[in-house]
Amino acid sequence: MLTAGQSRHRSGRARPRRQAANGNGHVVAHLALPLRRWIAETHPARLVVLALVGVILLGTALLKLPVASAAGESPSLLTALFTATSGVCVTGLLVVDTGSYWSGFGDVVVLVLVQVGGFGIMTLASLLALLVAGKLRLSTTLSLDTETSAGGGDIRRLLGRIALITVTVEAVTAVLVTARLTLGHGEPLGRALYHGVFHAVSAFNNAGLSPYPGSLSRFAGDPWTLLPLAATALIGGLGFPVIIELLRYRARRRGPGGVRTSTPWSLHLRLTLATSALLLVAGWVLTLTFEWNNPTTFGPFTVGQKVLNAFFHSTVARTAGFNTTEIAAMEPETLLGTSVLMFIGGGSAGTAGGIKVTTVAVLGAAVLAEVRGHREAGLFGRRISPQVVRQALTVTLLSAVVLVVAIVALMSLIHVRAELVVFEAVSAFGTVGMHTGLVGDSQTAAQVIIMVLMFVGRVGPIILVSALAMRVREQRYRLPQERPIIG
Repeated sequence: MLTAGQSRHRSGRARPRRQAANGNGHVVAHLALPLRRWIAETHPARLVVLALVGVILLGTALLKLPVASAAGESPSLLTALFTATSGVCVTGLLVVDTGSYWSGFGDVVVLVLVQVGGFGIMTLASLLALLVAGKLRLSTTLSLDTETSAGGGDIRRLLGRIALITVTVEAVTAVLVTARLTLGHGEPLGRALYHGVFHAVSAFNNAGLSPYPGSLSRFAGDPWTLLPLAATALIGGLGFPVIIELLRYRARRRGPGGVRTSTPWSLHLRLTLATSALLLVAGWVLTLTFEWNNPTTFGPFTVGQKVLNAFFHSTVARTAGFNTTEIAAMEPETLLGTSVLMFIGGGSAGTAGGIKVTTVAVLGAAVLAEVRGHREAGLFGRRISPQVVRQALTVTLLSAVVLVVAIVALMSLIHVRAELVVFEAVSAFGTVGMHTGLVGDSQTAAQVIIMVLMFVGRVGPIILVSALAMRVREQRYRLPQERPIIG
């Protein structure tokens, strides 16, 4: 038992410790106050760009370390910057071969960059605001709601669901691919597990990176490897709003009085699934038609392998970026059709790039309404707001302008077949990662243009749509109407 003097002595020693701790806490809070205020006052669009740039610079610094390269030498600044940009923008375009150039540490850095980029730039910025400021500014919430279609729900819960979906899908895919590599291809378990995890993360985040030379060409005749990766890329490309709604969907639910009623799908879900399926089949048929007898691509394959590889190519063209054959050897018709698929991309608020399938669906509905003489566009029994049509038109036209300018600049620097330059530019903007071999062999200026295209393609549509949604305001006057001549 302690004496009174001992108790006082211990309490006397404990009190300064608590005071010191409180003092340190006040110092930390005082230092964090300017950061919290800056986050609260920064426009969400600017926060997204700064978060993206910050992660790219951090990845570049890590890849510049000598330990990141297999040769043990510090890579060039352009190589590290290009790889970090490609990883964070989940593009997959590279100036060096992933499997041979980077060490195990470098591969891990690239994989983490892909995971961070695939998790979502707006999600990353919102998590930063949550962790540092403890809350989300209203405009940030609205901007995130625009990207993820949260519908004004609990943002914290939404981010948790996104993380859970990401980990679950990647884990299942990694197990399937690891088992196939071990049992079907004789790889040691440790190496097979590494490749399984790498390809699972790369597929779900639609990055298209592979540590194997030639991407997945060694698996061109293996459906047990290609189909799980294709399915994972499709799931990631649908977008988190679609995945979450499908998980919550109940085909039949109990209504009042025990009557069974159907739970309707949202228009966004229907547009995403319908347009994605249409593009998948169209790309499948197009690739199979023009590559069937191509001696340098599908020619040596069996009928089953031709069907499998055409399906896989159509799947990863929006925007996973793996390849099982040499892209540069494909027919011009296939390259053009693939470029269209890459420009469209996948679903909104997911890991895919491009202008998104819902954008194309909305524009198609607007064209159909105009042809029919209807005042408003509509699909699946739902009316589409004119504001949404204008947003879709704005995103498409601005994206096309950016691409045209970049393509002209690249053609002045790279003197090869025009369709190869177009393909490379669209692949960068759509964050696909398919390539014809031009990036690694091109000069520095061309590689910088490709980097800018990857950055704009990843963050541009998100920023643009969020800014348009947040700037909507009621106009209290109407200008005199006049109709210019069209066509």
